[in-house]
Amino acid sequence: MNKKYVDKSKVEIKNKKISYTYEIISKIECGINLKGTEVKSIRDGMCNLKDSFALIKNGEIILKNMHISPYSMGNINNVDPVRDRRLLVHKKEVLKLLNYIKQGGYTLVPSRIYSKGRWIKVELCLCRGKKLYDKREDMKKKEATKQINIYKK
Repeated sequence: MNKKYVDKSKVEIKNKKISYTYEIISKIECGINLKGTEVKSIRDGMCNLKDSFALIKNGEIILKNMHISPYSMGNINNVDPVRDRRLLVHKKEVLKLLNYIKQGGYTLVPSRIYSKGRWIKVELCLCRGKKLYDKREDMKKKEATKQINIYKK
């Protein structure tokens, strides 16, 4: 009976392309407004942050294009997988982010979804897009560290 116990209360889903595509300025922890079957799907790891982003409308942060697959055991209560979801953030933080976005060149991108106790949280990053030469530079550094690690062995 040496079965591996998978703790479904610990959830972490990451957006792996964010550090390649964007330069991260700051990070904010947000709550997220979800339905019951969406929470169960996230706990099963059925979520994708690949093309998602956030907008500020009427003093609220709205998360768009986050795909949460319908819960397999769900019934008629399953909702649209890519519906807009509201993020729960203090008003001061929303105003601070709004000032950055009004300057131009900044965007809000979710970097990961994780559980904190019984709550599902989203880590929202204030980002600036990287130029092509910055991406190439990062790829060269990554390749150099890979070569160093190969020669050390």
